[in-house]
Amino acid sequence: MALKLIFAGTPAFAASSLRAIHAAGHNVGMVLTQPDRPAGRGQRMTASPVSAAALEMGVPLQKPATLRDASIQEELSSIGADVMVVVAYGLILPATLLSIPPLGCLNIHASLLPRWRGAAPIQRAIEAGDAETGISIMQMDAGLDTGPVLLERRLAIRPDETAGTLFDRLAHLGAATITEALERLPELVPRIQPATGITYAAKITKGEAHIDWTKSAEVLERKIRAFDPFPGCDTEYAGQRLKVWQSAVSAGHADARPGTILDATSDGILVQCAGDALRLTQLQIPGGRRATGAEILGRLKLPVGGLLT
Repeated sequence: MALKLIFAGTPAFAASSLRAIHAAGHNVGMVLTQPDRPAGRGQRMTASPVSAAALEMGVPLQKPATLRDASIQEELSSIGADVMVVVAYGLILPATLLSIPPLGCLNIHASLLPRWRGAAPIQRAIEAGDAETGISIMQMDAGLDTGPVLLERRLAIRPDETAGTLFDRLAHLGAATITEALERLPELVPRIQPATGITYAAKITKGEAHIDWTKSAEVLERKIRAFDPFPGCDTEYAGQRLKVWQSAVSAGHADARPGTILDATSDGILVQCAGDALRLTQLQIPGGRRATGAEILGRLKLPVGGLLT
């Protein structure tokens, strides 16, 4: 069953679903994405991945700064869409918009709702040590990811998973799940989210990126994976900032001060945490690339007994 729809999304995660919906034969009457933003070292104005996908497909595209203006709401209403699909859009949909499509507005959310409602469900699931996550196709309402779930697909989180790798796997799963949901839409029965098990995935901030060595190695190892590729975890030695991209939990010295370098070899840099230690195996100095611990030691002296802060 081909549907006429409006699609709203911004990052690459959303672009995967837009391409899948278009390939499935649905009529995309309008694509909404956020306005172009400055990006990169040169801060050049850059279009979103969804914008690029829409231009490739030749479908109508709008980049409104807000959806609260009557003019954009009237334009969207005039399209005559059956349904609206929203994924990682980044703008709030006013209640008036939610009621425009007769089949409602569907959200592709990267968690098993009600766990990890909010902005950063992929990163928070890794950071918390969750064994699995997934995709929820949710009927949107006025709340924050509170609407009934129409379809859910689960995905195991690998022990070495980073936010980047899980992002890619969930993007593929989200694209497959939304096309299935649109095909089965008349038969899907909404499931009200339970009142128990609710957690919130707060937006990731750069202020969280600094490593607190008084935490356990297990907690820090998960955080390093959760913050890869953005914003990356960091620490300092003698005023020199270091990004940490890969690590492994190891035995430490219980009487050593947290942050103390216990060992620095070709295997990595062993740092004391709370009770155990973390071996840093991939790092980066400002202006450099990601490098092994051995490569970093060739460029920066990190002596045994030194303190990372």
